[in-house]
Amino acid sequence: MEKPKTKPGIESKMIQTDRIKIHALFSGPETGETIIFLHGNFSAAAYWQDLMLSLPDKYFCIAPDIRGYGWTEDKITDATRGLRDWSEDVLSLMETLGISKTHLVGWSLGAAPIYRMMIDQPEKILSVTLIAPVSPYGFGGTKGLNGEPTYPDFAGSGGGLVNADFVRLIQAGDRSIDDPNSPRNIINTFYYKPPFRAEDEEDLLTASLQEKIGTDRYPGDAVPSENWPFVGPGVYGPLNAGSAKYMAQDVPDLINTQPKPPVLWVYGEADQIVSDNSIFDIPVLGKLGFVPGYPGEEVMPPQPMIGQTRAVLEKYQEAGGSYEEHKIADAAHGVFIEKPEEFNQIFIGFLNKVQPK
Repeated sequence: MEKPKTKPGIESKMIQTDRIKIHALFSGPETGETIIFLHGNFSAAAYWQDLMLSLPDKYFCIAPDIRGYGWTEDKITDATRGLRDWSEDVLSLMETLGISKTHLVGWSLGAAPIYRMMIDQPEKILSVTLIAPVSPYGFGGTKGLNGEPTYPDFAGSGGGLVNADFVRLIQAGDRSIDDPNSPRNIINTFYYKPPFRAEDEEDLLTASLQEKIGTDRYPGDAVPSENWPFVGPGVYGPLNAGSAKYMAQDVPDLINTQPKPPVLWVYGEADQIVSDNSIFDIPVLGKLGFVPGYPGEEVMPPQPMIGQTRAVLEKYQEAGGSYEEHKIADAAHGVFIEKPEEFNQIFIGFLNKVQPK
């Protein structure tokens, strides 16, 4: 396996915890306020390097490769636990490093373990920043602002819906631009608003391609369903763990958790991955004719991902918490990479309001 490439000012370490051996990137003074950055699907800690290096030196930044990604030890994610495997890995990392409190930043699916940590260990969280986060109700299988299941078995969510060519090309380590489903093309088409390209595109692609593949890893297993699109979430892997079947039940506990860390929510207006009309949501693909047999919006409308997140955060605020929402123009899913100055103005301003206790 190719070793991770780091930028000057970033240190790469392997940390043995009591759960898993974690590869993580570090920057800043160990005596500073800690920020832990959690990446999403088909990415890795490497995506955080520029943001880590751009922050004031009062912050000690840690970006782990989440279980199943990057150079972290290869261990299975038990989807029936939701993203507890991930959240407990992070808590174990904190314990190993002697960190009692931290700011948390989660991008995309990386927000899911933060939701769980807000329920299980809120006293250890100084603040939460959600960047283009997965809905608190999970990805796929729900409708309406309150996350009502589209079907009792949550058909239309989970690992069985991933494009098989994309999975095959990841496993092959493909770096081409020839296939529309190539990992490089998916990143450049959906992580960013074209024609944006990351300066360190090659290194980020290398990091993404470390994702572990299999029916018990990514994309995970699936079960047949009587409901369109005739497949539901299985019991292994990150996409099943991030489905509504295993995440949606946690929303009431998230809203009512105590104490309530302040929340910053930032997303790009051009995001096609997490949106109210996501191109990765099976009803949207059905409406467009890419998946035959679509039963119609009366049965299975697109998941209002932005609306659901806002509705949950509004209830969180009504229950005594606080949140800020910022939408950044001309940016897509990787808003902190595409618009670093604008993002940092919001992010650092938010952090400055949070007083460590």
